[in-house]
Amino acid sequence: MKILVTGTTGYIGKRLIPILLELGHELICCVRDTNRVPQTLKNHTNVSVIEVDFLKEESLKNIPKDIDLSYYLIHSMSTSVEKFESLEKQCALNFRKCLEHTRAKQVIYLSGIVNGNQLSKHLQSRYNVEQLLQSSKYALTTFRAGIIVGSGSASFEIIRDLVEKLPIMITPKWVNTKCQPIAIRDVLSFLSKAIYRPEVMNKSYDIVGPNILSYKQMMLQFARVRKLKRHILTVPVMTPKLSSYWLFFITATSYKLATSLVDSMKVEVIGRPSDINRLLNIKPIDYKQAVKKAFMKIEQNCIMSSWKDSLVSGRFSNRLSQYIEVPQFGCFKDIKKRTVKNETQTMKRIWAIGGHNGWYYGTILWKIRGLLDKAVGGIGLRRGRRHPSELQTGDALDFWRVLYANNDEKRLLLFAEMRLPGEAWLEFKIINNTLMQKATFRPKGLWGRLYWYAVLPFHGLIFNGMINKIAA
Repeated sequence: MKILVTGTTGYIGKRLIPILLELGHELICCVRDTNRVPQTLKNHTNVSVIEVDFLKEESLKNIPKDIDLSYYLIHSMSTSVEKFESLEKQCALNFRKCLEHTRAKQVIYLSGIVNGNQLSKHLQSRYNVEQLLQSSKYALTTFRAGIIVGSGSASFEIIRDLVEKLPIMITPKWVNTKCQPIAIRDVLSFLSKAIYRPEVMNKSYDIVGPNILSYKQMMLQFARVRKLKRHILTVPVMTPKLSSYWLFFITATSYKLATSLVDSMKVEVIGRPSDINRLLNIKPIDYKQAVKKAFMKIEQNCIMSSWKDSLVSGRFSNRLSQYIEVPQFGCFKDIKKRTVKNETQTMKRIWAIGGHNGWYYGTILWKIRGLLDKAVGGIGLRRGRRHPSELQTGDALDFWRVLYANNDEKRLLLFAEMRLPGEAWLEFKIINNTLMQKATFRPKGLWGRLYWYAVLPFHGLIFNGMINKIAA
């Protein structure tokens, strides 16, 4: 079957694609920037990657007409609070208009549970998208999920940050809101088993785990799984804005995502009973099992996708390819070279940089820079990295973004997502046993130039130490 997948580089898309390929389907993967697609996926015989931006109608001509089914996994929750509703509406309208001119017989959409009398802006937008996707030309199957529990998911990582960092938590009253979490493995089962099933066409289902829990109960159960003693005190006076800042400073989430989450966490998301488990022969696992399985993936370094790698976790709002060409003029540069004896070993060091491995030299200075960045609303060093020794284009790497990672070419290019009065690149390249490390800074106005000269002594120390450690 020929399947169109939207949201290819998203948290769900990255995990669903291998399952669909294992089932023998031919996939057309839509991305806004082909540079973010791993080479292994591009080279797969059953995968075609096309550049499509559903906000730009002219780009939809790249979608083939002979598709049989499509997954709609586009999500704008982490864009600005003012814009995400209009963006989601426009994407849905353009998608429906395009799909109606193909031979597609079914669209499968992953939404959010919308059973409360009052919905958050996020959940209301999800419901509006569901209405907009309905068409007489194809059958729409909607699965509505609440909190998704899996390694790398936003909700899982936020709870993990809170529980593992804070022995005693003073929390907003929304921690008493009830929800019905579901494991990521069960979400993927529902999505993959619904293909061309007549009994689920033109219907919507709430997909949930067996437990109804408050956020407080989820954190305490999470702590028990991790064998940690935690105490949670609830205060009624914390405003939504203060709650958002609390999440932002304690966890690795961006402020934009924190704002959307706080708005959603005030609303109960409990699923309506249905026979979907029986129809698709799925028995969802409970919350504790879901947490345990997530940590099994983490311990095995098998995190396939993370919300931190989405562009909205940092400063990016444009295509990565716009930044791959490092500017040559009007920039300050710090270029250092060292001879290396073993290119393979040196590449391993480069590919393992950041996260728990650190930046090899001046660790305290890197941490101070991260704290300063976080203090002014930046992302700091808290994102870490998805895998200790693998890098892909688009990955988050502390307060950098991977623009280009090619082991065969022995080149890694990073772009700074920290708060800066300008733009910064950091590049590593090996040619003929010579390691080149180049930092490039394009200043913005007078403040940018003053910033470069202010940090120049620290750069001399850090960059020298870093290249010496990598080449050693």
